Amino acid sequence: MTTVLLTGASGYVGGRLAPVLAQRDSDDDASELRLLMRRPDPRRAPAGARIVRGDAVSGAGLEEALDGVETAYYLIHSMGRGGDGDFAARDRQAASTFGAAARAAGVRRLIYLGGLSGSGSSEHLRSRDEVATTLAPHAPEFVHVRAAMVIGAGSASFQMLEALVRRLPAMVCPRWIDTRTQPIAVDDVVGALAALRDRHDVSGDVEVGGPEPLSYRTMMEQTAHALDRRPPLIVRVPVLSPRLSSYWVQLVTPVESALVRPLVDGLREEMLVRRPPPAGINDDPRDFATAVRAAVDGR
Repeated sequence: MTTVLLTGASGYVGGRLAPVLAQRDSDDDASELRLLMRRPDPRRAPAGARIVRGDAVSGAGLEEALDGVETAYYLIHSMGRGGDGDFAARDRQAASTFGAAARAAGVRRLIYLGGLSGSGSSEHLRSRDEVATTLAPHAPEFVHVRAAMVIGAGSASFQMLEALVRRLPAMVCPRWIDTRTQPIAVDDVVGALAALRDRHDVSGDVEVGGPEPLSYRTMMEQTAHALDRRPPLIVRVPVLSPRLSSYWVQLVTPVESALVRPLVDGLREEMLVRRPPPAGINDDPRDFATAVRAAVDGR
């Protein structure tokens, strides 16, 4: 039997990946899907999936969860949550603990969702790269899926973008407003992750993104059109620190304050697909406008 473990199943991407993997398992009687959850919630588990209580930071439950697993998905990110402010340390500890447990269990394939590389000025993105470096030695086939902003209902990044467009007729923005990135629809991220389960010919970095680079200014304009609103007037200023930017973003968006600063920090980074993924992985990604409309209609 082929056994797959999904961590982060109660998170944004993991919650959408779980039913896709479960459907694949239902088509294959020799497969089993397990979900690692700190707080088991059967409502979040698709039919046929087995929930195992566990925690990647402490290591509790990992031996049971990883027993006999061939492929594991690592979709765990703290990013500002937890109360002590040091999300990078928590992510580092979780990756080290999980990686060691996966190696001890003989996991063959380990798939991790991180971010597209930038200049390294964002602590959040540096932490994601550090997690990849920590996990890589623990599985013969390590896959680092790199993605920029994920567009979909429930994505913190998209919630922030949408709220700015809905609530501000005008805004003062620093230089990051013209930074280019390659946002990707959540369904395309999920599709790429699911496809990689059985692609044993693919390992290492896999970069995924939308069909074209866009500046945040253009993304705001296209989001406004999708919402049938007038695009906000944007005034670019030469100096506005990430800390000051995060303060006013917190005032007008529903995103929890602990997440805003790391997200705003990442806006300074140019995140582009430099090396297209192999055929069969993200072949025909949705454009930004289509992804935004799907996110709005999906509520």
